[in-house]
Formats: sequence, C-alpha cells, structure tokens
Amino acid sequence: MIYFDNNATTALHPEVLKEMLPFLTSQQGNPASNHKFGRKAHTAIEEAREKVAESVNAHPSQVIFTSSGTESNNTIVNGIAKAYSDSHFGYSSIEHPCVSEPIKSLAFQGFKTTELPVSSDGLFKVADIDDDLKKSLTFLSVMMANNETGVIQNIAEIAEWARENDIQFHSDAVQALGKIKVDFDELNIDAMTISSHKIYGPQGIAALIVNKKIDIFPHMQGGGQERGLRSGTENIASIIGFGKACERSSQNIVTFNEKIKRLRLILEKALIDLGAVIFCEKTHRLSNTTFFSFKNIDGSTLLTALDRKGFAIASGSACSSNSTEPSHVLLSMGVDLDLAQGALRVSLGLESTENEVDEFIHALKEEVNRLKQMTAMAA
Repeated sequence: MIYFDNNATTALHPEVLKEMLPFLTSQQGNPASNHKFGRKAHTAIEEAREKVAESVNAHPSQVIFTSSGTESNNTIVNGIAKAYSDSHFGYSSIEHPCVSEPIKSLAFQGFKTTELPVSSDGLFKVADIDDDLKKSLTFLSVMMANNETGVIQNIAEIAEWARENDIQFHSDAVQALGKIKVDFDELNIDAMTISSHKIYGPQGIAALIVNKKIDIFPHMQGGGQERGLRSGTENIASIIGFGKACERSSQNIVTFNEKIKRLRLILEKALIDLGAVIFCEKTHRLSNTTFFSFKNIDGSTLLTALDRKGFAIASGSACSSNSTEPSHVLLSMGVDLDLAQGALRVSLGLESTENEVDEFIHALKEEVNRLKQMTAMAA
C-alpha cells in the first residue's frame, strides 16, 4: 500500500517512538506529584515544551498542551467568548470545521459571527473587508495553510491588519508546521494552533500557542494544569513525542521542500496531461499538496478504485472524508459543484519516492481511462 495522505496524518517516526518508549514502559509518576518520580515527569514535560516552543519561535510559557488541533481551536474560540462577552467573531470561509463550527455555535449564545469570503485562488484578502465590518470585528481566525488546497495565506499581512484594527487574531497552523517557516513571535499574532500527528509525531497531542496579552477562559477546569487553561493529568509520553517531532521538523523543512516539490512537479505534469484540473495551481501553496479533479468523473468512485489498487489518497479534509458533500473549500472559491464533487487530494510525505509517484500515475491513467469509457458508453 502506497500512502499519499500525509495531510490527514503522518506515520510515527522511529526517532520519535524511541524518545517516547521510556515513558510508556516504566513508571514515570504524576507530573503534579512532589516525589522524585513526579519531578522527573514534570521536567520531561517542560523540556518537551521548550522544543515545541523553539520550533515556532515562541516562549515555553506560551505553549498550552491539548489533545488535538480540534481541542486547541475550540479552546481559543470558546475561551475568547467567555472572557469577552461583546466579541464579534470572524473566520474565513475555508476554515477547518473545528474552527468554523464552534464559531457558528456562538451565534446561538447571542454573539455576532461572520463568515468572510476568499478569492477564486483560495486567498483571504483584508482589502475585501468593508469598513463597517472592520470596525465591528473583535476576533478573526484564518488558517496559515489550507489542508485541502495547500494554499498558504499571507498571515503576516493579515496579522498586521488585525493589530491596526484592534482585532484579536488566531491562525490554525496545523498544516503549516514542518512544511514552511512558522514564527509566532515574528508574526506577532495572539494565538496559533499546531498538532503533533502532522509532523511524524504521535496522535492525540497538540498545542495552542497563546500570547500572554490576551485573556482566555479555561476550556477544561479542574487541577489547574497548563497554566490553568487545560486541566487534566498530562499525556507524558505523547508530549515527549511531540517535542521530538517538533525538533525534527525544524531540521527537515529545507529537505522536505526540495525533495517533495520535485515529486509534485512530476505528479502534476502527468495530471495535466490526463486533463485534470489542479485547484490553485498558480497560487503559492504547500509543496506536498495537490488537489485535483477530472470533469465528469466521480471522485469517490475514483478514490475507491485507487484504494483497491493500493493507493491511499483523500477526497479532502480527513475529518469529513466520509461525507458525500463536495469540498466547502472549493465551493467557497466558486468552483463548479460537479467539479468540486470529483475532487481528490494527494499529500506527499518525507518517505514518498519518485517510484511511488510513477506507480500512482500509471494506476491513475488506467482508472481514468476506464471511467471515461464507462461514462461514454452510458451517454
């Protein structure tokens, strides 16, 4: 089986597992305990926190460990709502549901919420926000890199605009970490979400990076862990793994992009020769991500056929891959409904090879030609 779904999750790297094993196979103690075992566990967590912070140029005290990117995003949205009762929440129309859904739910509590459009090339542009809305917004969330199209937003420009207009700004950087430079301090944003399992770390651990100048109400209360913002006994082994994965990701960005971009060029040339539409082809995007569609070919049918041939790809976001609905990202960009319905995503990883790409292209040609023949016969 050839795995081309790395935007959904990556494989746990052996170096990461090696770092985690001592914390899985022996008693490490509760980090809140004052005996030797507890102190050792606490120290290990703080060392991992430093590695996570360093990978995004943040201070360790700004790193709040959570169980997932979804929890991190819910924490910032609901935390702001509880801390600032007059908030007006804005979010781009291409946000992951774990940002858009909690914001939409706030409307039932009386908060103002506004979905903001993107251009046909998948970019969020502050120039498109009208003056009345600019004066009203108090919180804005725009993802750093889109999980489906791979489009990279100009977060520095958006963050500067938000500061000038006294708007709290959050960015979901889950897909960006390990693929492009992510600098929390340089961007000077209020909050940012990152996740371990997108960078060859364990699943079930993530972080919310929070600027100390904003107040957020705890999403989970109890023991007061994580600066009181996320109570609950820490997942020590996974935190250790996250730290190691962050350490590795910082070292691998250049290699990742040089290698993967070459493979993507080979893939996309073949896709164009086959008549595919590559979404956001001319837009600056992650080097590992290709989102494409064939006219008059159902995406789920092609996905199933390729799966049978031994290729793991996706129809979009992992969290909604079982849905028959077309990509909300593509629809937000104005893509035709039928074309959006056929969309498939290939997301390459560090372990991907040219031989695997060639095998995929060969299998894809066979299946596309077969499905085109079936369509022609049925017409």
